[in-house]
Amino acid sequence: MAKTWILDTETKGTGAHIAPLPRGRAASPRERGLDTVTLRRPERPVAQPEPASAPTFRVVDVLGARVVAEHVDTRAAISALAGMRSVHDARVYAWVPASRRWRLLTLAEQRSLWDMRRIS
Repeated sequence: MAKTWILDTETKGTGAHIAPLPRGRAASPRERGLDTVTLRRPERPVAQPEPASAPTFRVVDVLGARVVAEHVDTRAAISALAGMRSVHDARVYAWVPASRRWRLLTLAEQRSLWDMRRIS
């Protein structure tokens, strides 16, 4: 039969040693060891996807420091860029509904719009 061992710390100083548990004595909760606790993650709420809407743009002329077009669709933003000489003459912003703010498009995104003005 297997013996149950405990850490006997009744000695003074650092002289603790491991001793077998006497037969008549049951292990106290402290000597028994740690209980295992299993945690369960809370269920994530099901996010409802927002319906995709057409992007809304704002075009600002850098040289004149004026808003050329605001709250317009892609076609109107491209036509607002048509009168400009360079892609660097304008700053184009896109409306982000989640944060309710205008986001400045990256230069690569502005160039994409700039290239579309030649097509239309």
